[in-house]
Amino acid sequence: MLDTVTERRVPLDPIETVSRDEIFALQLKRMKETVKRAYEGSPFYRAKFDAAGVHPDDLKTLSDIAKFSFTVKQDLGYNYPFGMFAVPQNQIARLHASSGTTGKPTVVAYTQNDIETWSEVVARSVRATGGAPGDILHNAYGCGLFTGGLGAHYGAEKAGCTVIPVSGCMTER
Repeated sequence: MLDTVTERRVPLDPIETVSRDEIFALQLKRMKETVKRAYEGSPFYRAKFDAAGVHPDDLKTLSDIAKFSFTVKQDLGYNYPFGMFAVPQNQIARLHASSGTTGKPTVVAYTQNDIETWSEVVARSVRATGGAPGDILHNAYGCGLFTGGLGAHYGAEKAGCTVIPVSGCMTER
């Protein structure tokens, strides 16, 4: 991709140049893996899917996801704090929680693979907007270790940027 502002080449990841058919095939493959992992690893999701009369094997096309029950915020509260995890605790690398200002905090767990995937997705976003190695990114997310701020931080680093994690509270620096 050519950044028209600076006329430099921004390196693309191979996945960024595949056809729509290849994207759909990859999405379906990953969706099947995710649904299967949720069903096999989480009693909550197994019960939800069983109640909806669906099984991971019923996911044949991307549109089949509509047959599966959706997770709503109340589900997170009812299963607080760890009742929805689909992997054992020893596979969880990071936990994040919301402030809980509207009720119980929302707790989210990430495996190391989740963190790596998240970083890669953010790195693609940085590249898509013209970010490249050597650029400086001021990470201005919140004043705490907000989950989005960490994703932006690691993704920008993965894209080769220098990251200044100062948040929006200390912009004068």
